[in-house]
Amino acid sequence: MIPLSISTRWNASRHASGEAMLEEILGLGLGIAELGYDLRAELIPGVKGMVASGAIRIDSVHNFCPVPIGAPRPHPELYTPASPDRREREYAVVHISRTLRFAAEVGARVVVCHSGNVDMPKFSFDLVRMASRGEQFGEPYENLKLKAQIVRDKKAPKQIDYLSESLEKLLPVVAETGVRLALENLPTWEAIPSELEAEKLMKRFHGSGIRLWWDIGHAQIRENLGFINASRWLRRLAPFLAGMHVHDVEPPGQDHLMPPRGKVDFPALAEFARTDMVRVLEPAPDTETAHIVRAIEYLRETWNLTEPKTPSGEPT
Repeated sequence: MIPLSISTRWNASRHASGEAMLEEILGLGLGIAELGYDLRAELIPGVKGMVASGAIRIDSVHNFCPVPIGAPRPHPELYTPASPDRREREYAVVHISRTLRFAAEVGARVVVCHSGNVDMPKFSFDLVRMASRGEQFGEPYENLKLKAQIVRDKKAPKQIDYLSESLEKLLPVVAETGVRLALENLPTWEAIPSELEAEKLMKRFHGSGIRLWWDIGHAQIRENLGFINASRWLRRLAPFLAGMHVHDVEPPGQDHLMPPRGKVDFPALAEFARTDMVRVLEPAPDTETAHIVRAIEYLRETWNLTEPKTPSGEPT
């Protein structure tokens, strides 16, 4: 069977021990988990014990993990490697390095990382509000998109340079740990990197253990808002992907639903879902267990995950 994983973002806040958190995941019929960015220090001993016993496997860790000591709250963008602020970039490198080393301790293959945002007004919030009123692709909507593009095009290149500098500093830790660092696609126009920027970064860094991470829900939101054609970009970036976050979307921007409760065309994603990558369900923390169980059944059937693959990756 081709495995599915699930993020502990779903249930970490409800548990006082790592064992109980992971036992709940095992109860779903899953044997793999992603450690989320809200993993607290007191959960770590139980997690390491479960991994050491062979009860569960950790394939991915979401930066920053565990929650940095002294952090005001768990968040994947506490410090961002593309920030225009030099000190913030330095903090990002330090804490991403710690996450990579922690990931190696629990046997993970990849760390998922948010790179940051262009230093510009958050036009995406207004675009989502307009789209929710059915106003997307009208003249005011298109004018705002054009304004956002002009501002982004002016400011993004410098921050991509900052991101590249941060990645260069992280390469020794990637090599030391053997854990890949994967940059996640995010739903807003302001997010770094865009799909084109990500492709250019891969030409420079792919051979050094840097990868991309495809969030299905985020890509769908970007398509809903008229930013990209998600399927075309997925096909183009597929050679660089270490994994994907799996969740559904109710247009235009309500994500982290469990399929098939939204509008994502999951059957169209089957050929990518069956490749050698990490597949992580990412439900919202308040998601009912029944919705997750249904999602697992749906994806196994829709993506034919019950059929094993040969070493070459082809179905038997």
